[in-house]
Amino acid sequence: MRSRRTSPQPLSVAPMMDRTDRHFRYLLRAITRETLLYTEMVTAKAVLHGDRGRLLGFHPEERPLALQLGGDDPRELAEAARLGEAWGYDEVNLNVGCPSPRVAAADFGAVLMGRPETVARAVEAMRAAVGIPVTVKHRIGIDELDQYADLERFVRIVAMAGADAFTVHARKAWLSGLSPKENREVPPLRYPEVYRLKRERPDLVIELNGGVRDLDAAEEHLRHVDGVMIGRAAYDDPMLLAGADARLYASGAPTADRRAVVEHMVPYVEERLADGAPLHALTRHLLNLYRGRPGGRRWRRHLSEGVLRPGAGPELLLEGLRLVEDGTYDGARHAADAAAPLAGAT
Repeated sequence: MRSRRTSPQPLSVAPMMDRTDRHFRYLLRAITRETLLYTEMVTAKAVLHGDRGRLLGFHPEERPLALQLGGDDPRELAEAARLGEAWGYDEVNLNVGCPSPRVAAADFGAVLMGRPETVARAVEAMRAAVGIPVTVKHRIGIDELDQYADLERFVRIVAMAGADAFTVHARKAWLSGLSPKENREVPPLRYPEVYRLKRERPDLVIELNGGVRDLDAAEEHLRHVDGVMIGRAAYDDPMLLAGADARLYASGAPTADRRAVVEHMVPYVEERLADGAPLHALTRHLLNLYRGRPGGRRWRRHLSEGVLRPGAGPELLLEGLRLVEDGTYDGARHAADAAAPLAGAT
């Protein structure tokens, strides 16, 4: 039996290449227990033919977690979705929003907005293969197919195939002439059209993405849509999600503080280092933890320089915590002490 969302997810963190890997997701779980998280986009072909442990593996604490897939072949997407469900994902999402030329050349991502029937066939096949929700993330339009009527037609056709939710990036995408970064910034945001889509299709779960910078903005959008997706703002300042559980989910969980987050990460870093993960792959996601706070620069510098120290490990986080929170850690003295045996060696 298929499992549909019992209620809309008010908040999620967008899938972001080179950002929302398993280490960043684990960090976010120390800040918010309820917010829906997404993997980086992984192609269906990679899931079928690649290293599934690397591509699909995650820590149980990361849930609720959605797997985002890229592709245009219904059979491949259905099988990749089935494998994702078997690995324990709570949801599978189809990427119809990435404007990268490399992705477009492979005939998936935002280019598929021009072929809603193809997307519908993929969604239908994925729904038949899994019991978890199948959702679609897409743009408000592409190139010259950027009128509200084009958006409405796309959603109508894909909804008939049974998509459980639509996450709409409220910017159009230019498939040529703009870089992926420019496509996140140059086309204007058109929130009213996403609001209109929800008004005209109250039967559908409509979520909004694009330019959402904080929880105040998310709450304002939630007056008009079912859910809000925050992207790079959550990476640039992970602690902006600290109040999400209480504000958007009425959760009784206490709001996380930075000290608790760092202490939560220490055993995880130790565990992942033992599995062979490089230290910088773990600490890079923590660089912005003290963004805008006293000592934030010292924190970033301590982690950035500390990962280069021979034999550095999870103690690096506790040193940084004492440096920023307590002001008791003398990094220069520690470096001098560590170098002393080398100076006397022959």
